Amino acid sequence: MLTSLLPFLAWFKGYSLPKFRVDLIAGVTVALVLIPQSMAYAQLAGLPAYYGLYAAFLPPMLAAMFGSSMQLATGPVAVVSLMTAASLEPLATAGSEAFIAYAVLLALIVGMFQFLLGVLRLGVVVNFLSHPVVNGFTNAAAIIIASSQLSKMFGVYVDKATHHYETIWRVLLGAVHYTHWPSLAMGVGAFVIMWGLRRLNPKIPYVLVAVAVTTLISWATGFQHDAQAPLSALASHQVRQEVRDFNASVIRINQLGDVRAALNQKARKTMQARGEASLRALKFQQEASLDSALIEREKQQAHVLRERLRNYLFAGVYGPGGQLIFYHQDKVPPQANTDGRSWRLLVGNRAVDENKLRLAGGGAVVGNIPPGLPTFSLPALDWEVGLQLFPYAAIISLLGFMEAISIAKAMAAKTGQRLDPNRELIGQGLANMIGCLGKSYPVSGSFSRSAVNLQAGAQTGLSSVVTSAMVVIVLLFFTPLLYHLPQAVLAAVIMMAVVGLINVSGFVHAWKAQWYDGAISIITFVGTLAFAPHLDKGIMIGVILSLMVFLYKSMRPRVAKLSMHPDCSLRDAEHYKLRECEHVAVVRFDGPLFFANASFLEDQIDERIRHMPNLRHILVVANGINDIDASGEDTLSLVVDRVRSAGYDISFSHIKENVLEAMRRTHLLAKIGEDHIYPLASLAIGAIHEAAHRESEEKACPLVTVCPLEAVHESGGE
Repeated sequence: MLTSLLPFLAWFKGYSLPKFRVDLIAGVTVALVLIPQSMAYAQLAGLPAYYGLYAAFLPPMLAAMFGSSMQLATGPVAVVSLMTAASLEPLATAGSEAFIAYAVLLALIVGMFQFLLGVLRLGVVVNFLSHPVVNGFTNAAAIIIASSQLSKMFGVYVDKATHHYETIWRVLLGAVHYTHWPSLAMGVGAFVIMWGLRRLNPKIPYVLVAVAVTTLISWATGFQHDAQAPLSALASHQVRQEVRDFNASVIRINQLGDVRAALNQKARKTMQARGEASLRALKFQQEASLDSALIEREKQQAHVLRERLRNYLFAGVYGPGGQLIFYHQDKVPPQANTDGRSWRLLVGNRAVDENKLRLAGGGAVVGNIPPGLPTFSLPALDWEVGLQLFPYAAIISLLGFMEAISIAKAMAAKTGQRLDPNRELIGQGLANMIGCLGKSYPVSGSFSRSAVNLQAGAQTGLSSVVTSAMVVIVLLFFTPLLYHLPQAVLAAVIMMAVVGLINVSGFVHAWKAQWYDGAISIITFVGTLAFAPHLDKGIMIGVILSLMVFLYKSMRPRVAKLSMHPDCSLRDAEHYKLRECEHVAVVRFDGPLFFANASFLEDQIDERIRHMPNLRHILVVANGINDIDASGEDTLSLVVDRVRSAGYDISFSHIKENVLEAMRRTHLLAKIGEDHIYPLASLAIGAIHEAAHRESEEKACPLVTVCPLEAVHESGGE
C-alpha cells in the first residue's frame, strides 16, 4: 500500500552504491542537455528564458517520483511549449506579467486534468488522438517551431500576424531589408557544433558545448551592444515625430482597453441584476463594441508605426561631447566620425521611454536572469480565464501525455520494466500541479532527454532527482554565466531539437495501412499549418475526421459474401474471386450489431435475396458480431420473419456467448430455432446443403466440391 501511494520507495529495493553512481552520472548528463534546452523552450512558449529553468526545477523530480517509468525525463518540450504560446496569445502579450501568470495557471489546469484522468483510470481518453492525427500535427508543429526561430537567427523583429505563414513572410521581408550577420553566424555556428558533435559521439553533451562556446565568444567579442539615448539624439525630425505618434497610439489603446473592461463589467452586473434583455446592459455592450473597433484601429496604426521604426537603420556619429547622434545611414554628414555600427530602435508593444530610447548596435542575448529559486506561491485563480484555457489545457494534457507515454513505452520495451499508463498520468499531473507553485509552465516527457537518460544507464528515477538538483545549483550560483548567451543560439538549439519531430515516413505508413488514415494525417498537417498559431483548430479537424470515419465504418461495417477457398477455409468471394453457391448465401457481418447499423444488415440480406434468383437458404456467420443491443435484436427478429415469410430459410453459426445470451433472454433464439444455430460453419453447411439443393440443377457446388467439409478450417471465415 505504501509503495502504491509513494512509488519512488520501490527504487531502493536492492539499491546499491554502483547503481547510485550510474544514476548520478545519468542525472548530471541529462541536466547538461536540459538547462540550455529549457531556456530555449521557455522563449518558444513566449516566456522569459529563465522560466525554462523554473520548469526544469520541480517537474523532473516529481514526475519520476510518482510515475511508473524509471528513465522518462520530464520538463519543457517543444510541442507543449508551442501549444502554451498559442493558448495564451489571445489573452495577453507574450512575456508580459499577465502572460506569465496565465502560463502558470495553465500548468495548474493541465496538471489537474492529467491527475484526475490518472486517478479515475481514464488513460484510454488519449485514444481519441489517433496516430495519423498526432503524426500530422507533430510534423506541422515541427515546421512551425523551426520557422518561428528565423527572426532570432536573422536578428530581425516583426509583429506577429493573424496567421503564422504571414508572420514568417514578414520575417523574410525583414531579413531582405536587414540581417544581423553576427547573429546568423552565431546560430549557424551553434548548429554546426551540435550537429558535428552528435555525429562524432552522441554521448558528448553537444548542446552544452555549443552554448558554452558561443557564450564565451559573445562575451569576448562584445556581441551585445545596446545603448540608451534621449529622443533628441535622433537626428531625424520625422523619426522623432513617429516615436511620439507611436507612444500616443499605445496610450490610447491602454485607455480604451480600461474603458472597455469597465463597460463589460457593468454589462455583466446589469445582466445579472436585470436580465440579459436589459436595455441598459445592451447599451454598455454596444459602447464596449465601439471601443473594440477603436482599439483595433489604433492597433493597426501602432503596428504601421512600429514596423516603420524598426526598419530604420542608423549610423552613430560622435558629437562634440562624445555623445552619439543617430543619423539615417544614407544621410550621414560628410566626414563625420561614425562608430562603424548599424543601429536599430528596439520598439515593443509598450510605449517607449522618450528619455531613454533603447537602440541595438549588436546581437540579442539572454540578459539578466534573477539569481536564486523562484518564490513559491499558488497561481492567481481567475475562473473566467480558467474556463477559456480549459479546452487548450485538455489538448495540451492529451498531447503531452501521448508524447510521454510513447517514449516511456519505447524505453520499457528495452528495459523490460512494467509500465502503468494511469500511474504515469498521475506523475505527469503532479509534476504540472506542484511545479506551478515554483512558477513552472506546462511540461511533459522529452524524447531526446529520455534517450540520453537511457543511454547513460539510468537505473531508477533518482537520476531525475539529480537532474533537478543540478538545475537548483545553476539557479543559485551560475545564472550570471548565462547573461551573454546569444538568442540566436537558443533558436539553433530549438531548431536542432525539432528536426527529430519531422517524420515523413509516418504519412506513407498511414496511407499504406488505410488510404483514409493517410488522408486524415495530411489534412491535419495542412490544417495545422494553415490555422497556426491557432493549433487547436488543426487538431480538432483531425479528431473530427477520425470520428467521422469511425462512425461511417460503424454504420456500414463490412458484410462479406463467403465461399470455399482451395485452402479449405471460408473466404471473401469478391476479394478472392471465388464462385458462390446458387442456393446458399453465406454472409459474415463484421462488427457489433447495434442501432446505428442494424438496418444496414437488413439491407444487405435484402440485396442477397434480390440478386440470387435461386436462393433457398441464408447462413449468417456471426463470429464478427461481438455485441448486440435492443435495436440490433429487433432488426434481426424482423429479418428472420421476412426471410421465412418470403419462402427462404435462415441459419446462424459461430454466435458468441454474450450475443447468444441476449438472444435467449429476448426469445429470439426460440424464434430462430435452436436447430438453426450451429457452432461451426462446416456443420451448418453440412446440415442445410442437401435440403437447399434438392431438385437443383447446380453442378459442383463450391461449398462441398472445392474442399471436403471435414477438412474446413473452423475460423468462421477469414
